[in-house]
Amino acid sequence: MTKYKFLDIFAGCGGLEDGFLQTEKYIDVAAVEWLKPQVNTLRSRLKSKWEIIDSEERVLHFDIQREEELFYGWKNDAEYGSSLGLDSIVKKSEGIDLIIGGPPCQAYSVAGRVRDENGMKDDYRNYLFEHYCSIVNRYKPKLFVFENVPGILSAKPDGTPIIEHIRKGFSDIGYEIIENLSLAKIDASNYSVPQRRERIVIVGLSKTFFANLQTTLQKFYTQILPKYKGKKTISVKEAIDDLPKFEPYFDEAHHRKHIAYKVPECSISWHEPRYQNPRDMDTFRILAEDVSSGRFDYDSKKITELYEQKVGSKSPIHRYHVLEPNKPSTTIIAHLYKDGNRFIHYDPKQCRTITVREAARLQSFDDDFDFIGNRGNAYQMIGNAVPPKLAKAIGNAIFELLEEVKDVSL
Repeated sequence: MTKYKFLDIFAGCGGLEDGFLQTEKYIDVAAVEWLKPQVNTLRSRLKSKWEIIDSEERVLHFDIQREEELFYGWKNDAEYGSSLGLDSIVKKSEGIDLIIGGPPCQAYSVAGRVRDENGMKDDYRNYLFEHYCSIVNRYKPKLFVFENVPGILSAKPDGTPIIEHIRKGFSDIGYEIIENLSLAKIDASNYSVPQRRERIVIVGLSKTFFANLQTTLQKFYTQILPKYKGKKTISVKEAIDDLPKFEPYFDEAHHRKHIAYKVPECSISWHEPRYQNPRDMDTFRILAEDVSSGRFDYDSKKITELYEQKVGSKSPIHRYHVLEPNKPSTTIIAHLYKDGNRFIHYDPKQCRTITVREAARLQSFDDDFDFIGNRGNAYQMIGNAVPPKLAKAIGNAIFELLEEVKDVSL
């Protein structure tokens, strides 16, 4: 069986890459990421799970905006060390077949634009796709996979939809994306991920390698990719209920020691609750009881009132959300590294928010996927990742697409 070679850029901790490797139909040539905990996590995963012993060399810790050095190599950088660069690695592998990845989504996120006083118009991350284009242009893969948030379709940092800049940027270097981008909106919950997570998955095809590009893209989104949907929707409870449970402490003696829960022994890493004060624990209990009982008395207004009652200050938005046990989770986000108030565990007896491992399971990471760094790093990595099970489905569909083209050309 042919295995296709890929390059992963804006790799994060490797959720997209892990899913592609799970198909056993791809070879990881190299990855690029600029945040050290993510780099360490991806290197560790490639070595421990996928037996890629030279992961230190394959996963480049570098700023993708410094293109010349990225391609040709760099030496003794105070932050990024030394590397021979991408050109050397790609040449050694005798080229690549596809590029996967997606620039940081914060600048395109609707929520991010609402919070920012200038609507993220001045954020440099709006134009990181240009570096994605440069790498595609340099290595000329057969196709690329570009993942991002739905907000990318409405973002207009300079008055023109950013997606039109992206479309033109790739077209100018010989790649075409689907005209009807609504077809590219994918919900991860349809692909065995226990979470409602809508993302835009843009597949770009080489104009020299593929014929009938729009017809091919239409077939990919409407016929090939749907073949890999899960058989059923997975709920939060199905995903995390087997993990050990925690007994809350409300007494002053434990809280003076900064201990909020009795933590049982657990062989699975990262399943420990973050510390909560008794006030917040009681809030979580009240809201979880409301959900678990099926009453759902606490609407947005009542949750806001509860916050004011408990905290003693007003908030323009309600800050709490309990995960409903019999539904997929709401979208797991990187904000979890700050607090878990919008990801309260459904069990009122535990009075807590979700652990790193529970967040990872809701993103479909395997339990043997270890996150290197502190708790905040881990939550951030998970929230920014592509769910591996969604990535596996995309990888299988891309493989089928490439094989169809190969068969036609024989």
